[in-house]
Amino acid sequence: MTNRQVLLLIAAFVTVTLGSFIWYVATWDADKRADATSADAPLFILAQKLPPEAPALTTGTLL
Repeated sequence: MTNRQVLLLIAAFVTVTLGSFIWYVATWDADKRADATSADAPLFILAQKLPPEAPALTTGTLL
């Protein structure tokens, strides 16, 4: 491969990558996305991520 072909391949890759990102952002619809809040997260995941000194209410354990 010549240097020109390599540069064209790199330019094509960058163009496709940027183009797909721009298309993704341009067609983004926030209404179709599900809200990912901490209230929806399973309690066992929250308990693993919170430090041991976290209040009992945030870990989902009973008082």
